[in-house]
Amino acid sequence: MSSAKITPVFTGRVIQVNVEVVQLPNGHVATLDIVHHPGGAAVVALDDAGRVCLVRQYRHAANGYIWEFPAGKIDHKEPPLQTAQRELEEEAGRRAREWRSLGEYLSSPGILTEVVHLFLATGLTEVTHQLEAGEVLEAHWLPFEQVMQMAHSGELRDGKTLAALLRAAPYVQPPTP
Repeated sequence: MSSAKITPVFTGRVIQVNVEVVQLPNGHVATLDIVHHPGGAAVVALDDAGRVCLVRQYRHAANGYIWEFPAGKIDHKEPPLQTAQRELEEEAGRRAREWRSLGEYLSSPGILTEVVHLFLATGLTEVTHQLEAGEVLEAHWLPFEQVMQMAHSGELRDGKTLAALLRAAPYVQPPTP
């Protein structure tokens, strides 16, 4: 089998769902349900006091509020850094002078094509919040170590936030006594 047989099942505002018949590397032919997503970006915004921005955001699919780093969907095939910069301003009310890529995170690679690009933002200055109408969230600035404790305790449940936190840790200086 040289190419996949793709049957579109659903096309929404953000995702497309297909049934895809593909040949796997071992030669087996599999029928897979695949959700195509344009991807996103998430930001670890670190201020000069060693605090990071966590947003407490209402997520219907999670049945309530969860803690996340500022993040959002890539719009109109924009570069991931542009998505990260836009989301930092919208959700955290900050602009960053310095940006460092922390790599990519695959949300659920068994069924979902979404790739989330992770960034560390420093050299922050305040700007006006610009939340979208469909966003229900509050920005909180918490010490990095407290956020690490939230990850270890299970209070942080969002995968991209956990991955970004892990990847940002080597770049965060521990507080001086």
